Amino acid sequence: MTEASRFAIREIALFERPVVLRLPFRFGVVTLTECPQAFARVRIEFADGAGAWGAAAELMAPKWFDKNLALSNEDNFDQLRRVTRLAREAYLSDAAPSTAFGHFARHHDAHRLAAEARGFNPLLASYGPALLDRAVLDALCRALQIPFQAAVRSNAAGIGPGRPEFDGLDMNTFLAGLAPAASIEARHTVGMLDAITAADLKDPVADGLPETLEEVVRVYGHRYFKLKVGGDIAADLARLGAIETVLDNMGGPYFVSLDGNEQYADAAGIAELMARMRETPALARLYASILFVEQPIARKVALERDLRDVRSASIGKPVIIDESDGELDSFVQARARGYAGVSSKTCKGFYKSLLNAARCAAWNAEQTQLRYFMSAEDLTTQAGLAVQQDLALVNLLGITHVERNGHHYVDGMAALPLAEQQAFLDAHGDLYERSHGAVRLRIRDGRLALGSLDCPGFASAAMPDFDAMAPLGG
Repeated sequence: MTEASRFAIREIALFERPVVLRLPFRFGVVTLTECPQAFARVRIEFADGAGAWGAAAELMAPKWFDKNLALSNEDNFDQLRRVTRLAREAYLSDAAPSTAFGHFARHHDAHRLAAEARGFNPLLASYGPALLDRAVLDALCRALQIPFQAAVRSNAAGIGPGRPEFDGLDMNTFLAGLAPAASIEARHTVGMLDAITAADLKDPVADGLPETLEEVVRVYGHRYFKLKVGGDIAADLARLGAIETVLDNMGGPYFVSLDGNEQYADAAGIAELMARMRETPALARLYASILFVEQPIARKVALERDLRDVRSASIGKPVIIDESDGELDSFVQARARGYAGVSSKTCKGFYKSLLNAARCAAWNAEQTQLRYFMSAEDLTTQAGLAVQQDLALVNLLGITHVERNGHHYVDGMAALPLAEQQAFLDAHGDLYERSHGAVRLRIRDGRLALGSLDCPGFASAAMPDFDAMAPLGG
């Protein structure tokens, strides 16, 4: 392991630009049609005056970090802007040099308390530091001229010291053992409003890109799918039946996850859906293909209810937390309640993903009965920095399939400056292609090629056009 470099954070610039969806995306209680994307640029400086700029990006998705129905989408966007500016204030408040992880560890608790004082829950509070931490690590990688993979495996960020949650996990050994693959399976999201067949299309976009599940399967060749369920058992069963018909016609094996998006009040509710699926012969193959169930229970009570206390029926599949993963120790709490896994999302913090992956390895080494695992989930990550940094992270963690939905609901890089599109295509020609008038993700046989992400920096050899953006909240 190399000794982690220490540096000061000198500048943080925040930007945003609008994202308009080509298809409406329904998840949980919101139907998304447009949304801003946040960007951070961070300049670090070493003791000798040398340094570098780094960057990161993340969509400001409404009704996920805070699902209070009294708040409008604009209210949610403003929350995310405020918590990001709050993180900037924290990270610039102390000019003392530290490691990349040290800057995160130094400000984590104070930022969380400051966010809480403003009414922000822990999941929402984590958004700002999660964005800045990626930009900081990008700057470090560029300054050292090493790729993200090498930086993490050598622990160039100094991950571990300064946070008790990392104690006893031997992070250096764990990180050194990580082995990224050359490609990853893309798990396609089927949202609540998505058309399954052509007969379901009420108002076609007709832009030449896939709109129905049938078209997605034919064009991209996916084998992995994420299916949203809404808490109405009769409606869910009917919709799952229509989806199974399409997937069965693919030929060959397929795998699915079910996403409850907090639509159930308790474990009995999701257990009833699973029991009804088992009782329905037409859903037999779909049920057998379920890998896990994601966050079915509302976060307010999810970690208070033990999944093993279900009396009427068994859920029958591993259950993971997603929205409940607000604190650094949330997965520990979830494990004690019968959960088997947790999601990785860059919007929750990549240090948390590394921490939880190390926990899975340690817990699995202790016993062989229940296997703990991480899943890779999307928050409509957009082509460019956001999707590349997320892909690099989950691939390094050894996760073999990742939910990808941003490329389906948004028209690739169509809204971006032409020079920016070309820069990303030139730098990452294995990950992108030009089609239907824009640069977009290149998916072949359901897979994404990742070789070009192994470049100096945090998974990107290109940069967005910051001059074409507005100041965050400006």
